[in-house]
This record gives sequence, structure tokens and C-alpha cells, in this order.
Amino acid sequence: MIDRRSVMASAVALGVSALAGGTALARAAKIRPMDPKFPDGFLWGAATAAHQIEGNNLNADLWVIENVPGTIFADRSGDAANSFELWPVDLDLVKGMGLNSYRFSLEWARIEPDEGHFSNAMLDHYKAMIEGCRARGLKPVVTFNHFTTPRWFAAKGGWHSPESPALFARFCDRAARHLAAGIELATTLNEPNLAGVIGEILPPQLLAGDKATQEAAAKQLGVPLYTPGVSLYIKDPKTYRANMMEGHRRGLAAIKAVRPDLPVGVSLAMLDDQAVGKNSMRDQIRERYYNEWLRLARETCDFIGVQNYERKVWNDKGPLPAPADARRNAGGIEVWPGSLAGAVRYAHEVTKLPVYVTEHGVNSEDDALRQWLIPAALAELKRAMDDGVPVRGYFHWSLIDNFEWGFGYHHRFGLHSFDRETFKRTAKPSAEVLGSIARKNSL
Repeated sequence: MIDRRSVMASAVALGVSALAGGTALARAAKIRPMDPKFPDGFLWGAATAAHQIEGNNLNADLWVIENVPGTIFADRSGDAANSFELWPVDLDLVKGMGLNSYRFSLEWARIEPDEGHFSNAMLDHYKAMIEGCRARGLKPVVTFNHFTTPRWFAAKGGWHSPESPALFARFCDRAARHLAAGIELATTLNEPNLAGVIGEILPPQLLAGDKATQEAAAKQLGVPLYTPGVSLYIKDPKTYRANMMEGHRRGLAAIKAVRPDLPVGVSLAMLDDQAVGKNSMRDQIRERYYNEWLRLARETCDFIGVQNYERKVWNDKGPLPAPADARRNAGGIEVWPGSLAGAVRYAHEVTKLPVYVTEHGVNSEDDALRQWLIPAALAELKRAMDDGVPVRGYFHWSLIDNFEWGFGYHHRFGLHSFDRETFKRTAKPSAEVLGSIARKNSL
């Protein structure tokens, strides 16, 4: 299994022919002064997702996948960071850093563990988190679905099912009626633009391994098709994507019906795609991976969430290799601080919507890389804002090291580490780097 945050970089590993040129492009970028002050009311936050930190998410689609014999997952999520119990500790971390907001997700599988049965206890749990944010002066930004779905939903084929948009809308309605009053911002889905397309650029063995794991889960449960929300292999991408788009429409409408003034958007995974030479592939890549969802966001959303970790420079044949002197993450991928601003500029160009950076960060054991990246990327983001791009907030991924899907616990994105035995959280120096900027609201 591969991490969605690095998945599009895998095209290079597939032997796409490329020419040198990234360094020249970087040199061409103009360095100009920027106003270091961010606007009043700017949201400074850290982000997490329920399945990745809560632990023991027994009714989730991935619990089956992680534990089925022959799974391609490196680890089972297990206790994760035990944040289902320790969420007050996590909120204290956010507050202690000097941030003013926290992005987290609802776990559909906890709230609706069996089809049509909604748990008031679990809804109250997330209500307590929302109220805990408010008590600490933090604005809660809530993702209604961050990939994982209930196992009964996956056993229907997940988003393949013709029922899936209505089922998601019903969940959004029930959750909103219990929770929406305290939420600052909401997003319907997390990175739905990757569904059904990431398999095109992956090594065949990864896709085959994911397909085999899904088939083993389906056999174990006695169903014809088992499709979890984190899937590389998708049997019918066209149907799956269409149902996700309709699910977004209906889910957003359900939330708005409960609380019309609540800003609702969607978060998309976006590289900073750059063009070089004649007949660059850049525009067709953008059309394939982002534009369908950007157009839908323009029609339906109050804002667009952008999640960026890297750039790609495209000529007419494929992506160019990174410069030889590039800084690289734990996966060997270039870390380039201008990529966030580039992705944000394009998202706003297409949607004309206000932008929240709902994820940005780096997979690295070396926190010095994170300490360098945060202010460097924010400086470029502020230049985009000075040019008129309406960015309203920045959420770093992630508050703590966590369960990174197929890679298990082997990737490190956190501003804090944690001990998997005691669950003790320890701040990394990067937490103070971001916190210092947030407290001053200025670079």
C-alpha cells in the first residue's frame, strides 16, 4: 500500500522518461518582498483524522483490511495514538502551541456502526470534542468523512453502491443535527479527487496487492465486493467517482439544511504542477486529477480546502526529475517550499473561492526539515495572499505522528511524536516554529 500523500510522485518510479530542467525553473522564480503579517482572524491549526489517531476503530472498513490474512498494510492501526480517550490531551497540545484552530474528523463507523443505527453516545463524544475546542479558544474545523467508512458500507461495495450518496447524506444529516451548532467550518470529504485515478500511476504490484486484499476481505465477509474508503484498486472508477460527487452534493445540502450559515467545502489533494517546454502535459494532468472536483466545488462550496505536499514539473513526456541538490522527504521525494502557494493559486484560479490549507507538511524523521519547510512555505503562501489570493487559514499535517494507512507507523508527519506503549506525546522543535508564527500572526 502507498500513502496518498506521495502517491502521485510514483509516476517517476514507473520509468516515465524525463529531462533535466527543474533547477532552472526554480531559479526563474522571482524573490520579492512580502508583508509578513497575516490577516486578523487567520486560522492557525493542526490537522488529524479519526482512524489515524483514535485507535480500536473496530467497525471501520479498514479494520477488516488491516487484519485480513495477506494484507498489504504494513501494520494494523491497533490502539493508534489512543486519541479516542486522550482527545483532551491533544486539544491541550493545540492550545499550548498557540494555535487557534483544530481540524479533526468524525468517524462514520463509530456514529453509525450498523446500517441505520446511530449511536447517541458517539455523537456525544464528538460533541464533547467540539465543546472542548471552544472551551480552549480553538475553532473546530470538522471533516465529515476522512476516507474510512463503516464496514457495512464497504460490504455494499462502498461508493460503488447506487445507495451510497443517499447513505452518506443521511449520515451528514444526523451528525449535523447533533453537532453543527458548534462547528466553525465543515468539509464533506477528504481528497475525493484521488479516487479511481491513483491506480493509473502506481506500480502494478501495488494495485494487484490492494485488489487481492479487498478480495480476501470480501471472501471473509461473504460479500461479492468489499471496497474500503482507502482504496488503490477500484473496480469501476467512473461509477465510484460519480457517486462520490453526488454524495458530496447531497451531504453538503444535508448539512446546510440543518445550519445554512455554516461554511461547507471539500478538501482536495493537489500537487503544484508546473509546465516546462513545448506541449507540456501539465494541463492534461490538472484536468485528470483536479478539475472535475474544482468545478464541482465552484458550484457547491463556500470554500476550497487545499492539501499539498509536493510539486511536479512536466514536459511533453512526463515529470522531470528533481534537481540533484533538492531536499528530500523520507520517501525520496523533493521538498520544495513554493509548492503550497502554487497549488493554492491554481485552486483559487479555477474555483474563485476562499482557500483554506487543510493539510501541508512533510514525511521525515528529521525534524530540521520540517522546521525549515514551515516558514519557507508560509512565506510563499503569504506572497500569494499579497497578490490577492484569499487564503483564510493554514492547518499543518499532522498534530502527532500517526497511522499512515498502508505504511502503518513508518512515516512521520507529526509536530509531536508519541510513545506507542504509554501514548505520551512529545513536542518536536517544529511545533514551536509553527506556534511562534501563529502567536504573532506574522512571519
